[in-house]
Amino acid sequence: MSAEPSFVWPFRCTNCGRTPPPGRPAYRCPTCGGVFDLDAPIRYAPAGPASARGGIERFRASFPLPERAGWVGLGEGGTPLQASTIDGRAVHFKCEYLNPTGSFKDRGSAVLISALVAAGVDEAIEDSSGNAGASFAAYCARGGIRARVFVPDGASPRKRAQIAAYGAAVVRQLGPRSAVAEAARREADAGAVYAGHAWLPLGLAGLATIAFELTEQLGAAPGSVVVPVGHGTLLLGLARGFEALQAAGAIDRRPRLIAAQAAACAPLWAVHQGGSAALGWVREGPTRAEGVRILQPLRGDAVLAAVEGSGGTVVAVDEPTIERGEIELARRGFFVEPTSAVVWGALEATLAALPEPIVAVLTGSGLKGEPASLKESSGA
Repeated sequence: MSAEPSFVWPFRCTNCGRTPPPGRPAYRCPTCGGVFDLDAPIRYAPAGPASARGGIERFRASFPLPERAGWVGLGEGGTPLQASTIDGRAVHFKCEYLNPTGSFKDRGSAVLISALVAAGVDEAIEDSSGNAGASFAAYCARGGIRARVFVPDGASPRKRAQIAAYGAAVVRQLGPRSAVAEAARREADAGAVYAGHAWLPLGLAGLATIAFELTEQLGAAPGSVVVPVGHGTLLLGLARGFEALQAAGAIDRRPRLIAAQAAACAPLWAVHQGGSAALGWVREGPTRAEGVRILQPLRGDAVLAAVEGSGGTVVAVDEPTIERGEIELARRGFFVEPTSAVVWGALEATLAALPEPIVAVLTGSGLKGEPASLKESSGA
């Protein structure tokens, strides 16, 4: 590990307000153990019409990266927005599963790995149920960083194979998703560079570009946006993006944000419904939606503040509805993994009251895991 001692990380501790020392990236505040956030709001800086940059790189001026930093990209961003009709209402699906590694994580990875390379990091670790690990591994390969990814032993074999294909070492960990995160933190405390997507907030700036693109594609801000939520970085990135757009005068209102969780592990829904005391009966139960199986969301307070500040809500979706969502979305041409399909249940629960335009974000490809048992159509 040879991080440049002069590299300044644009972070500030949410607990004590201190900034991290330059050089080696710290995943949490070395003074109090608190969680870092970006030390300044994200700024909306659209590219001019003459820009040759594509994907999210055209928003490069919005990212908290030093000017001298190179860009580690794979063409992420610029994903389609496709409309479909559900119960007589138009719903626009943002197809984030069409990013280079098959998930929305690529937007955050591009910004994070660009910073790691600029800082001189040559080896790093991550923990993931699959998508974040695959994205991390791909962008580390692109940037010349040796990667190790800690995954649950029961993670999708296809996701594990994808991570390994990029040259990363796959470290399988027995136990629930939380045990995987604990194992990665132990490695970090022993000296490894832990570039956890939930811990290092740089990825939020990449995820904010979804808000920028939605506003361009619709010609206005959405009225509501439905997203799957585990740690909640996607929702938080969207919220920051819409805040940046409003601060720049590009939109005059922000959308209502709807967070969709799997009922088997729904801590944010529990707190939203019953306050912090409700966490006592939340469990890390088994769910097809492995990407949102997060018992202790790292930025849970900020995510709930974003949801509630937008006038939105949190919906818990049971397993039969998740499977039905996979089938219903596939019948409309969207082949997504179960984590993405939680948005179907959230739409069913809230659609009648959602302001238009309505957007649902489809986060991961169905090619990454075992699909629901789709019944063959008899045709006509």
